[in-house]
Amino acid sequence: MASIRVKTEFDLDSPTLVEGLPGVGLVGKIATDHLVDTFDMTYVASVDCQNIPRVSVYEADRREVFPPVRLYADESRDLLALQSDVPLARDGGGEFADCITEWLEDTDATPLYLSGLPVQDLDHSTLPDVFGIGSGDGAERLDAHDIDTPPERGLVSGPTGALINRAAEHGLDAVGLVVESDAQFPDPAAAKRLLDAAIEPLAGVDVPTEDLVEEAEQIREQKKRLAERMQEAEEDESTQARPMRMFQ
Repeated sequence: MASIRVKTEFDLDSPTLVEGLPGVGLVGKIATDHLVDTFDMTYVASVDCQNIPRVSVYEADRREVFPPVRLYADESRDLLALQSDVPLARDGGGEFADCITEWLEDTDATPLYLSGLPVQDLDHSTLPDVFGIGSGDGAERLDAHDIDTPPERGLVSGPTGALINRAAEHGLDAVGLVVESDAQFPDPAAAKRLLDAAIEPLAGVDVPTEDLVEEAEQIREQKKRLAERMQEAEEDESTQARPMRMFQ
């Protein structure tokens, strides 16, 4: 059975959760990792689910061992972050999505689910487009901040797609954010665009993002192997948005 194992008690008032599961361009992961690091967020819970690989994570110059999928909190900003260092295996029964959705309902949290829209030969001289979809009051929040609607019919696959699906079925206030991103490589510029144009206003936080551009090459190198793994992953493992015309 899936479960959220709380490690440190925390007190939040109707927080916003930013989801960072690996997917195309690693845009969600890069953006969420940046929030955790920039705000020095506190590790508060682990996510235990059948489709999460049984691996241990360690960090430079530290003795602690961490689970691969974790929740972080920032009480001063009413902010939560779902961080993952591994791609998730196929979640055929929806156990992971159900577990996260039920916990969000209990916590009265509004999730921001993040996905990249793969674009071949992306023009990095212009800002990538960002659009949003929502359930419950999520759509009104998108309208209030002038975040674009989708330019065409499409779908979000992988674990993030399952989370958006469950949120809609439960009537949960939730937002799905999609940004154009590099189809093959980690894309810090797309993650910066996601933070600047959507996450900042929706979460009500001020996030410095210039170092995502200044350290872009270093970030790409750090995330390169995970990005390669996501390219090799089956459809249900890789979070990404795609136009429906690709299936017609």
